[in-house]
Amino acid sequence: MLIEHRGRQPVIPASAYVAPTAVICGAVILGERARVLHGAVITAENGEVRTGDDVVIMENALVRGRGDHPAVIGDAVLIGPHAHVNGATIEDEVFVATGASLFPGSVAGAGSELRINSILHVNSRLPPGTVVPIGWIAAGDPAQLFSPDRHDELWETQRGLDFPGTVYGVERGTPMREIMRRQADFYAAHLADQELN
Repeated sequence: MLIEHRGRQPVIPASAYVAPTAVICGAVILGERARVLHGAVITAENGEVRTGDDVVIMENALVRGRGDHPAVIGDAVLIGPHAHVNGATIEDEVFVATGASLFPGSVAGAGSELRINSILHVNSRLPPGTVVPIGWIAAGDPAQLFSPDRHDELWETQRGLDFPGTVYGVERGTPMREIMRRQADFYAAHLADQELN
């Protein structure tokens, strides 16, 4: 399904394939031979999504572009099933496995691998060729790798990355009621969306 959002329509070359159950919304520009498989959602909320050539976005993956953090995907990138790419930059020839998550302001360097259920945290930069093991977290600039059992050490790095400010535009400690009121107002822009097909 193709959707016009905030007055912008997806741009899809003739060489691309978009599954009938995929959703592409707003200012999305797909590269040549891009493949968007069933259930995937690519949404340019208030920032663009751009892919390079020969990109495969697999079933039920989410790619979201944000105003301050567009989603930019290089050439020859695989985004696995149930992966979450939110306002991140993915350089060429990166492998993003099933369930991996990349948060706003993050950069996955060329040739890197984010294995199953791994995380690249906000405002973190993964050097080219780095492998993030299954379930591990990469945080910082340059990113350090943390196993899930090293939460206290991770928090020392993560705290300075400003997740609430980067993702929600608020200070840490802002009540959830205020964050969700702002989010509801932001996503109300979808009330004016127009289906194109």
